[in-house]
Amino acid sequence: MEHFSKETKTALQAQEAAARLAFAPIAFQATRALRDFGILEVVGESYPVGLTIEEILEKVKLSRYAVRVLLEAGLGMELLIVSDEKRYRLTKTGHFIQNDPLTRINMNFSQDICYLGMNHLQESLKDGRPAGLKELGPWDTIYPGLPLLPPEIGKSWFEFDHYYSDLAFPQALEIVFANKPRTLLDIGGNTGKWTLACAKHDADVRVTMFDLPGEIEIAAQRMKDEGVADRVSFHEANILDESLPFPQGFDAIWMSQFLDCFSEAQIVSILKRCREALTENGTIYILEPFWNRQRFKTAAFSLQQTSLYFTAMANGNSQMYHTDDFFQCIADAGLRIVEENNEMGLNYTLLKCQK
Repeated sequence: MEHFSKETKTALQAQEAAARLAFAPIAFQATRALRDFGILEVVGESYPVGLTIEEILEKVKLSRYAVRVLLEAGLGMELLIVSDEKRYRLTKTGHFIQNDPLTRINMNFSQDICYLGMNHLQESLKDGRPAGLKELGPWDTIYPGLPLLPPEIGKSWFEFDHYYSDLAFPQALEIVFANKPRTLLDIGGNTGKWTLACAKHDADVRVTMFDLPGEIEIAAQRMKDEGVADRVSFHEANILDESLPFPQGFDAIWMSQFLDCFSEAQIVSILKRCREALTENGTIYILEPFWNRQRFKTAAFSLQQTSLYFTAMANGNSQMYHTDDFFQCIADAGLRIVEENNEMGLNYTLLKCQK
């Protein structure tokens, strides 16, 4: 689906939307405070009667002033409504902020990974580097820093990264193993979730996981713990170093939510080397969320905003792609798409590519 059509807002609605954007950072922090101090939770539990400010103060350890300014901000943000008897109740939006796992994961990611760094977005856009990353650590890109982040911050990154793609894994396993590949290369294997799933799915497959040293260390331990270490090997390298050839002779190459971490020129370079690493009839499987393939407007919005995380925090030059740009990279690498499945998990696309 494409997301540009006629404008439908009235001038007043448009001005209201603009005001919401102008105060967005303040509203975001107020929303977090309402959630994290437990105000949304206690108000939600009082449904359908609601709570007065006095009743909230009995349950929440804050001053009357603090609770009052948060409640009043919550009314404006439409997280709460208040009755004539001054009883506060949760709206549907307030319910989602408090109870929806996906919303919680997105908020924690925005706060812990992106919030401070986004102040450097304009500099990042001008310089083509993640100028906001210095707020997390002293790295050129976020990837070598991931295993070194404080546990709570790291948790926000990994939950965000995995929530979406993990939902597509069960379906994807059936598709990849329909061809009975004997050797599989998992590029950007991260914590080894997919490598492990493959090793458990088919007792005959040999899997090679390709990633950076920090990620490999975590994954290698996991394979030992799960008893599949004899069929899993590791290739440790920086994929952007074109002088280092890929291991060769794979029936299948798997990349899940990996290529969006690179610029178009880098994607072409990686895919060309994947092409060389394949057996003659081998297949490259690419699992990606494309913003123009989303069924829901909110999903497209989330992906479009996530692109700016790449700009300011991750590497300065990649994004969540539109299929037009991404498919061009595949063609430029001498590959063709033989199958496209847009029904994976939460609106992911699985591409099968061959020489």
